[in-house]
Amino acid sequence: MDLDLVFLGTSASVPTANRNLAALLVRRGGDRLLFDCGEGTQRQLLRSSVGLPDLAEIFLTHYHADHFLGLPGMLKTFALRGREAPLTIYGPPGLRALFGSLERIFGKLPYQLELVEMTLGDGLDRGDHAILPFRTQHGVSANGYVLIERPRPGRFDVDAADALGVPAGRERGILQSGDPVTLPDGTVITPDEVLGPPRPGRKLVIGGDGVPGNALLEAARDADVLVQEATFLEDERERAAETLHSTALGVAELAREASVRLLALTHVSNRYFGPEVAREARDVFPETVVPRDFDIIDVPYRERGEPLLVKGGALVRPGDAEPGREPVPTVEERTP
Repeated sequence: MDLDLVFLGTSASVPTANRNLAALLVRRGGDRLLFDCGEGTQRQLLRSSVGLPDLAEIFLTHYHADHFLGLPGMLKTFALRGREAPLTIYGPPGLRALFGSLERIFGKLPYQLELVEMTLGDGLDRGDHAILPFRTQHGVSANGYVLIERPRPGRFDVDAADALGVPAGRERGILQSGDPVTLPDGTVITPDEVLGPPRPGRKLVIGGDGVPGNALLEAARDADVLVQEATFLEDERERAAETLHSTALGVAELAREASVRLLALTHVSNRYFGPEVAREARDVFPETVVPRDFDIIDVPYRERGEPLLVKGGALVRPGDAEPGREPVPTVEERTP
């Protein structure tokens, strides 16, 4: 199953000519999950190869304006084009109070809008994966989110199945799915006799804004991709502490301790260029990228390779040239 992250907004607090405000789209199979919705997010989607899908779920990390001001316009657009499907918005405590104010902007909607306030322990179980919130340190009610897949069955050992007399076809499919089968002679074959060890699923961590504390560290352990803000560099560590934001070096140290496979730094302040942020982090954690708007990170299963940054991948349309694909950490950052 395909899994990737589409970076729609990578700027901190204010947009720049090349970076919009916070928004990240996670695509997993047919699911489209939007994390944060800064001002201009719907236009970013329309500019991309993704388009503006009828999102079923939106997750907000916190209620600073640069993370939610794109919602009223997007909700109104859905209404104007005749949406009927329900939409669920998740966020930390305070979500209902926020929408009590926003309703005056977008008015009555022709579709059902469900608001779900999530706290620690309020995970969403989706069968083969789960979405779990964790609290972040940002001075306001704030969540990070973990998307974690369940382990998958091990590889099917055809030779072992042949030796045990398991016929080709339905019986092998049942074993692959994790259930035993009974052969015509009464022999019971269990999955562990024909399957290799379970294969790990993938894990994404979206930290939102905040200092890189213990909650983020525990959430990020062994993550395939950690997406975390780096509003400041180390020369402004005191300012970062005052505002409860991260420095690139601080997040890189956390990523190293958590054994993350790839660190993606975002929420880039207009006081810095992307390569500056990347250099500071890579001195500690080489597997770091600083995506720009419309970059994509592909996240394959571990046995199929490492996460890859695809520069400008979300701007590709049918007939366009294939975007540049580079393994981490040799990606060349472009100047904002």
